[in-house]
Amino acid sequence: MAGAVPEPPAGTAPAGDAAAETAAALAALAAVADDLEARGAVAAEVGNKDGQDVLNAQALMARDPGLAEGVQAKAAEGYAAARAVFESFGVYREILAGAGEYLAARVTDLDDIRDRTVARLLGLPMPGVPESDEPFVLVARDLAPADTAVLDPAKVVAFVTEEGGPTSHTAILARTMGVPAVVALPGATDLADGTPVLVDGQAGTVVVNPSEAVVSAARDAASARAEALSGASGPGRTRDGHPVPLLANIGGPRDVPAAVENGAEGIGLYRTEFLFLDRATPPSDEEQERAYREVLEAFPGGRVVVRALDAGADKPLAFLPPPGDEPNPALGERGLRMLRRHPDVLAAQLSALARAASGQDAKLQVMAPMVTDAEEAAFFAAACRDAGIEHPGVMIEVPAAALRAGDLAPEVEFFSLGTNDLTQYACAADRQVGGLSHLQDAWQPAVLDLVASAASAGIPCGVCGEAAGDPVLACVLVGLGVTSLSMSAPSLPLVRAALARHTVDECRAAAVAARASRSAGEAKEAARRALPGLADLGL
Repeated sequence: MAGAVPEPPAGTAPAGDAAAETAAALAALAAVADDLEARGAVAAEVGNKDGQDVLNAQALMARDPGLAEGVQAKAAEGYAAARAVFESFGVYREILAGAGEYLAARVTDLDDIRDRTVARLLGLPMPGVPESDEPFVLVARDLAPADTAVLDPAKVVAFVTEEGGPTSHTAILARTMGVPAVVALPGATDLADGTPVLVDGQAGTVVVNPSEAVVSAARDAASARAEALSGASGPGRTRDGHPVPLLANIGGPRDVPAAVENGAEGIGLYRTEFLFLDRATPPSDEEQERAYREVLEAFPGGRVVVRALDAGADKPLAFLPPPGDEPNPALGERGLRMLRRHPDVLAAQLSALARAASGQDAKLQVMAPMVTDAEEAAFFAAACRDAGIEHPGVMIEVPAAALRAGDLAPEVEFFSLGTNDLTQYACAADRQVGGLSHLQDAWQPAVLDLVASAASAGIPCGVCGEAAGDPVLACVLVGLGVTSLSMSAPSLPLVRAALARHTVDECRAAAVAARASRSAGEAKEAARRALPGLADLGL
């Protein structure tokens, strides 16, 4: 990718008066918004509805009246149009950067709109994906949604970025498109244009100038994996017939087709917060009921596990403000803690779910996020019963809940392990800090110990965190006693194939070997040695 648009100098004298500079800036913003909407239409034409939604959201940012007021104020202070735009975006950028993981990931969106507007005002080349007549791996500092949403997978066969993360739009769109991606790789942009690279999105590795032998091995592994996956279908189960239901994680009804296409047996995590984000007021009861019913109708005879609104921390909501300044929102009032402060919001959601499930063949299960002890589990179960919901559960994300899972089990019907947060809290490693990635790893033996503790409490215990989508770790989780696995839809076939090549005893042996290790890396290697069928999948 071309370098970033340069910052416009602060001391540049405006070409006209404040009114003229304001008009030029607003015209550039409007043009950028029009271009983003046009790109969104292109994305929709190739079936990328997620891409269209992202680009339309960016266009709304560019048209934000508050931004226009900021530009006008900066122009009145004597700034040239480009600098007035740059300064105005800076205010919003600081707010988002400090607002938690989810909104911090939107900083890239703002930067993209800013750079496109500044480039238009200064007559500079518009940032974007380079043109090429042959397929290539795209390397960039980061990729804006406007770029990723219109990528042609036939041309851009993979991409590598220095920045980004699992919650950024770049990563989300990459998963939707099925394009291999490696994000947060320091030094990636130091690669010279034209350098051969081998990108493994599954392993998260980039090999520079790979030898023919390495390339041949990678191609053989890919062929073996494709052949193995072609025969992977039906319900999840081990080689000796032990059932392991394979479910999908979704953010709403639009994610259901991919789940069905990849053979999901139901939904293991319905992230309902996506109904509530970026709104000044909660969605109406009717809107909620409609969104829930659409998902339930897609899985007759299956299960749909819904997570109650997980607000707070990295997912702040305007209508559910925290009780005051929280120096560490991840350890503050979030999830069930927040819902207990706003019982009307919880009651409305549970009632909408109960109505949506009425007359449906799917089994509705509802779970509370961020539960710590038995009292909280009992509170949520009672709230479910009051709303007419028969199958309450809780997420195990807090180490205290995992360690004392036996106390929580009598209060609810099931557990679901959120390995992303469980790992963050167990290892005291903030998920937003890239330098701690070696600790943000569910292969950490201490995290596996916590999983084993929760899975031994005597009630069904699934995993809905990213760990479930790792085909090697999925086998270990089954060996630890986990009863179901839920993941992003594209991960389902490979996990299904990995389980089908191993017996329960082999999974248990892999789990024992992993827990006996002293580091995440050692745990993964020990598990691999105990799972002979991985070779068939090129893993």
